Amino acid sequence: MSAYERFEQLVVLTLSLIIALVIVIAVLQLCRNVVPLLIGGAIDPLDHNAFQALFGSIFTVLIALEFKHSIVRPALRRNSVVQVRTVLMIALLALSRKFVILDSGVTPASTIAALGFATLVLGLLCWLLRHRDLSE
Repeated sequence: MSAYERFEQLVVLTLSLIIALVIVIAVLQLCRNVVPLLIGGAIDPLDHNAFQALFGSIFTVLIALEFKHSIVRPALRRNSVVQVRTVLMIALLALSRKFVILDSGVTPASTIAALGFATLVLGLLCWLLRHRDLSE
């Protein structure tokens, strides 16, 4: 392994440890905030605002997990190329989170249209990449 490859491995290890720490803290904070509310009945999962806050937080943790996975996977394969499809999937997860926490009554229609267009384009790119991989 060259010096640069060892450097990449060190950077990936450092980043994955930092992201793992952030994920653990986020999960602990989520549990600390949500579990007492659920047990005490103070949070109604059917309440739209509570649903947005709860699932927005869960999506944030999922995005961080997928981000960590996208960094670690190439390092384990000794392949320094991050897969484009993985980056697109993370972007789709982030857009999905945005749609979940979006307040359609307050958000301008142009913003909703732009987010929808971005989702459509990312989905199309994922489909094209998958189609390309299947035809090879």
